[in-house]
Amino acid sequence: MIDILNLALPYFGLIFVGFACGRLKRLPENGLAWMNFFLLYVSLPALFFRIMSKTPFEELNNLPFVLATTFGTACAFFISGFIGRTVGGLSLREATMASLAGGYGNIGYMGPGLALAVLGTKAAVPVALIFCFDSIFLFSIVPLAMALTAGERRPLLPTIIHVVREIVLHPLIVAAYCGAAAAAFHVQVPVAVDNTLQFLQNAAAPVALFTLGVTVALRPFGRVPWEIPGIVAVKLLLHPLIVFGLMLAFGPFTLEWAATAVLMASLPPALNVFVIARQYDTWVEPASVAVLIGTFVSVVTLTTVMWLIRTGQLPL
Repeated sequence: MIDILNLALPYFGLIFVGFACGRLKRLPENGLAWMNFFLLYVSLPALFFRIMSKTPFEELNNLPFVLATTFGTACAFFISGFIGRTVGGLSLREATMASLAGGYGNIGYMGPGLALAVLGTKAAVPVALIFCFDSIFLFSIVPLAMALTAGERRPLLPTIIHVVREIVLHPLIVAAYCGAAAAAFHVQVPVAVDNTLQFLQNAAAPVALFTLGVTVALRPFGRVPWEIPGIVAVKLLLHPLIVFGLMLAFGPFTLEWAATAVLMASLPPALNVFVIARQYDTWVEPASVAVLIGTFVSVVTLTTVMWLIRTGQLPL
């Protein structure tokens, strides 16, 4: 357990350092814009490109794994929306944001660094596949749902075209399919370029976790709505249990792939839940509360999952 804590605490420690800095210094939030830009457009794309480009292309073709992990995310998404509707009495528009909080884990900021630290380089490909296909599912259904529930109805076809364009041009997904193309055609990246990409890749986890802590610290924390405990429980407990069952049902998968899927499902609600809620101006404060509570509770739940994986307690 000491080894697991030594592995987990630096990750949560960086979040808490960022949280403390955000609480104590209170610099303007717009100062985070360049850090977020660096993560989304530079560092994380470098990570995903190197992961995909250095993987034999045959390993990327694993349809059962993609179906299992994406279906697990969809289950968590719709169950969370049901809780929002029944427990919180939310409108369909608000329930869509609640669904996002229960289905969208921190697979961009925390996922890659944590999975590679726990499971090694063999976790790289499943991490990339989970990120790509979870993003395609979530960033398709949420904009469509918000367009259909908006006060001013937009034509459906332009909305679909906009959603497809946003997915295809998302920097992390672009990096992933460029890396997959490089793997398929055996493209050798020049050493100097590869070293630069590795340098950028190494910055992804610390910058992401510090930024996460600062951003959470700057969020307002009001009352805890009735639906929040259930949604956080879905994200941190039910989602990994569903994925665990799906790994057994759709498998067999290698230990590293199955464990990566369970670990990624155990991540707390993504910071982007709040960003997207603010973008659509709905369920904004509860989204902030869900991210904050989910991040703190995951210190216990996520560390437990890491311990179960490292000690071989999960029968995968």
